Amino acid sequence: MLRRLVHLIWGAEVDSALRPVLLVTLIGSLAGSSVWSFMGIWALKEVGATSSQLGYGYLVVALTAGVVGYIAGHLSDHFGRRRLMLVGQGIFAIYILLFLGAGHHVWLGLGLIVGAGALGSLGGSAGQAMVADLVPPERHEAAYASVRVAANLGVTMGPPIGSLFLLIGGWSFFFPSVSLLALSSWVLAFRYLPVRGAYAPEGPPERGSLRVILHDRTFLLFLAASMFAWLIYVAYETVLPISLVESHGIPEWGWGFLLVVNPLLVTVFQLRLTRRVTGISPALKWVVAMLLMGLPFLFLRVTSALPVILAILVVFVIGEMLWVPTSQSIAARMAPEDLRGAYMGAFGSTAAIGFALSPFLGLQVRSAGGDSAMWAAFACVAILSAALGAITCLHVTRPDARDKAAADDPVGSEAAA
Repeated sequence: MLRRLVHLIWGAEVDSALRPVLLVTLIGSLAGSSVWSFMGIWALKEVGATSSQLGYGYLVVALTAGVVGYIAGHLSDHFGRRRLMLVGQGIFAIYILLFLGAGHHVWLGLGLIVGAGALGSLGGSAGQAMVADLVPPERHEAAYASVRVAANLGVTMGPPIGSLFLLIGGWSFFFPSVSLLALSSWVLAFRYLPVRGAYAPEGPPERGSLRVILHDRTFLLFLAASMFAWLIYVAYETVLPISLVESHGIPEWGWGFLLVVNPLLVTVFQLRLTRRVTGISPALKWVVAMLLMGLPFLFLRVTSALPVILAILVVFVIGEMLWVPTSQSIAARMAPEDLRGAYMGAFGSTAAIGFALSPFLGLQVRSAGGDSAMWAAFACVAILSAALGAITCLHVTRPDARDKAAADDPVGSEAAA
């Protein structure tokens, strides 16, 4: 039955070298989602933080995670992907136990949440770079789609498992149990993750990654497109439930059922959709993805009937499934081989910016102009991301474009401290 389930979700075309990453991603996502789903509740109910304090805490979490993600990617270029992933997962497994000693100290509790976010991002960019180390470039998009399915499956199962831990023994049982889950992810990573992939660079870089990135104008444009895309995605996760509950009459408990639509569709259809659109250009996939993610919410101005909301969610997920593997494969393609970790870390930091800014900016517009103005603003952001992403994808996929850019860039070829 397990073999049939794996075949149903991933099919028979997953690269054998990628299977350890899928396993570690699944268990790591399970552990991470089981604890992060309840961090806000713990901070408010157990530690005594206010909503305002928690909001600023999450802002610091996002910004810190973005910085740490880039630094971790940079370090993985020098010390290896596996080592960074093991360090991050190992410390995280022990660190979770510190939450038991927070008591009612608000700032200590919020500080622990910030630290957990930083540790969670420590191995993320290294893991993204490892995927590109393990499979050939023409398989990047399918590989990233496979890893995303594993992560979504973990996110689907994590919150119910966390609820079970709380039901059994409260917070004193919850945190040690999550720690054991994280430890099991570390054990699997130690046992199965390869030291080096078949497509990994021959040695560590001999130049500074930050200077190269800052002089790579095409990559900077891609980072801007990705940041705007993340603003849309995070709006779905953070702003949409507020909009549906406060402005469109959806009960609070109803969002929990609607939220299940996303991970279920991703788990079942992500790989199927990715394989079906393999021959379509990345630029076209990016544009279609952004329009499907950003424009459907405008229909809420007309009606908020349940079938319409479900249709909006389904259309959004289709766009999301087009965008995520495409963006990851483009980022890997743009990265110089010796700086792949740093590039993927910088790319990953756009998600942190999205999580930091999307709810803040979205709710400010909503407060000033209402729901319709907010979704119109996000639609404009989606169109902007579509334009910038299309320009980047067309440049990157043009034959020899990156090679010519590297030849024209003196910073990219010089050694830096």
